[in-house]
Amino acid sequence: MLGEHGAIWFAIAAVGAVADPDRRPEYGRAARAVLIAYGANQAIKIAVRRRRPRRDEPARVRTLSELSYPSAHAATSAAAARTLPLPSAALWTLAAALAGSRLYLGVHYPTDTLAGAALGGAVAELVP
Repeated sequence: MLGEHGAIWFAIAAVGAVADPDRRPEYGRAARAVLIAYGANQAIKIAVRRRRPRRDEPARVRTLSELSYPSAHAATSAAAARTLPLPSAALWTLAAALAGSRLYLGVHYPTDTLAGAALGGAVAELVP
């Protein structure tokens, strides 16, 4: 739930912008990167239409769609970890946990997560 639609990253950016007005533009850039990564991710999901993994056991988590490629959790997490003006180790630890949890929950293939992370990293490099 924390990673849905990049919610945790938007919350961190909002709190940071309020708490550290001197770096407000950096927090705004991070929020833009997360938003663009999420939007690009959704467009790719619709174009590719890869189905989520099928499991023999009941799903551990509900998803909004049956489309899996690429992982939005990984995309928004990589975008945030690359752009938020906070300690890198903490950001990447949270990003890895959010992206990795989707594999554990069985709603993504490893390539979904890798592609999402690559997408988020690319967006982070390109967003003004």
